[in-house]
Amino acid sequence: MSPPDPGGTRTRLDDPDELLDSRADPAAAAFGTSGSEASSELNWVALLTSRVQLRALSSDRHRWWVLSSLLAGLLALNFTFTVFIVALPRVAHEFGTSLTVLTWTMIGPLLAYGLAAPLFGKFGDVFGHRRLYLLGLAGAMVSALATALAPTAGLLIAARALDGIQGAATGTASMALIMSAFPPRERVKAMGWWSLVGAGGPVLGVSIGSPVIQYFGWRSLFWAQLVLLAVALCVVAVVLPRRPNEDDPAERSKAVRAFKDMDWVGSWSLSGSVTALMLGLSLGHAIGWLSPAAWVCWLATLVGIGLFIRRIRTAPNPLIPPQYFHRRNFVLPMVLRCTGNFAYFGAFFLAPLLMELGYGFSLTKVGLVSIARPLCFAVFSPIAGYAAAKVGERTTAVIGTASLCGSLGLFALMTPGTPLSILLVALALSGFGMGVAMPATSSLMANEVSESDFGVMSAAQILAMQVGEVAGIQVLTTIQQGIMRQRGLSTKSSSHANLLATFHTPFLVGTSVAAVAVVAAVCLRRLSHHVQDLVSTADEATA
Repeated sequence: MSPPDPGGTRTRLDDPDELLDSRADPAAAAFGTSGSEASSELNWVALLTSRVQLRALSSDRHRWWVLSSLLAGLLALNFTFTVFIVALPRVAHEFGTSLTVLTWTMIGPLLAYGLAAPLFGKFGDVFGHRRLYLLGLAGAMVSALATALAPTAGLLIAARALDGIQGAATGTASMALIMSAFPPRERVKAMGWWSLVGAGGPVLGVSIGSPVIQYFGWRSLFWAQLVLLAVALCVVAVVLPRRPNEDDPAERSKAVRAFKDMDWVGSWSLSGSVTALMLGLSLGHAIGWLSPAAWVCWLATLVGIGLFIRRIRTAPNPLIPPQYFHRRNFVLPMVLRCTGNFAYFGAFFLAPLLMELGYGFSLTKVGLVSIARPLCFAVFSPIAGYAAAKVGERTTAVIGTASLCGSLGLFALMTPGTPLSILLVALALSGFGMGVAMPATSSLMANEVSESDFGVMSAAQILAMQVGEVAGIQVLTTIQQGIMRQRGLSTKSSSHANLLATFHTPFLVGTSVAAVAVVAAVCLRRLSHHVQDLVSTADEATA
């Protein structure tokens, strides 16, 4: 008589037919097989994925496996951004539309990102950031396919807006996954590599994508991106480990309840206020900052922010726990990100115009000289991550923001006799400053929140960056062009010296905003890595 089966299934050891029947094997379900299918084939994809994940988890370098797979996805996502701007004149000619209409291929993703980021940040915290990142990559594939096949300008704009939605998913999830994989003392190193790919991807896209567009057309760029995204999706799906009990019905039910109980009013008020602010900033230059439409945007921003603040104080489950707003290293990194991006991207947009109008550089020369900024950003980001692990995040944040402030100050002092070497120094300082400051702020902010709030933290940080980016470009450009109109200058008939003088004031404004970032960096609270590790251990024990 056979011994009893502890799993509740009896298998007769003296019956050869039953021994060969996989339906009687308690382990068959582990391979994803059951019934008649169990006797014919195994789920080899699931088996391979499981083995790779187990090997990755057992490796001392597991966190670097996670980082590498996430950066592969990030590179596939962002390399088309800058080069597509270069392609807009061709796209406008093909669709028989204007560049003004096609600027919505840039504005649309920003607005969609602002609308979706808070919701996706909470979604990742509740249902898992791996799942959100995979959904984001799948959405990026749909967006790339829709862009490559777009028959009209309207559908192209819609496809790019979808790209903004997936960007909210992948952006928040990737940062949260990196923070979860690395201990506090090494997060700044990981964010240095994250910043490297974030800055270097667009540069690589321009270098490789421009010839592709010239010889094969702009649509081929997105067909290539589709292939890269498919590869990245497979790599991430295999390497990133699933959460424990991710498929457990009880855990899923618990996650669904948590998602339903979240503060939806607070989430939509934050999304609406950020979207209204970026819409007003994007359109204010064209429609007038005090036009009725702009006033609607400003009013919607104030109402949304007011409602969000009220919900933080009164809601049972606020989107962002209120205690975080009493922590310097949660609030000040967002201030630094917003003001730093204001200065950096304002100068990013104005500096090429300064070289073209103020010095008469050709477009080719402007492009070659401008590479100094993103190149320094990409090179120094990982170096700064390792340096911050030694000297502290606050120190590198102060050095980075001070360099950015000095860069804009140099641009504000440019004269007709300024040599090219000074222009290169100003551009290099700008890239160096942002590359050094950004990893430190991400790490400090992550070390102030519990792991269950990494998604919301990532969303808040990236939203602050985007608001600063849009504000810097629009405000500084408006000031420069307003001065041109006030002085009656023209790009065709005015001298280079007179045109150069119109850039002094906007760069001084940018310098003042960058100085706010320096103050925020100085006021950051320095926390020793020993204390960070103790806090992390305590959080894990509590969880």
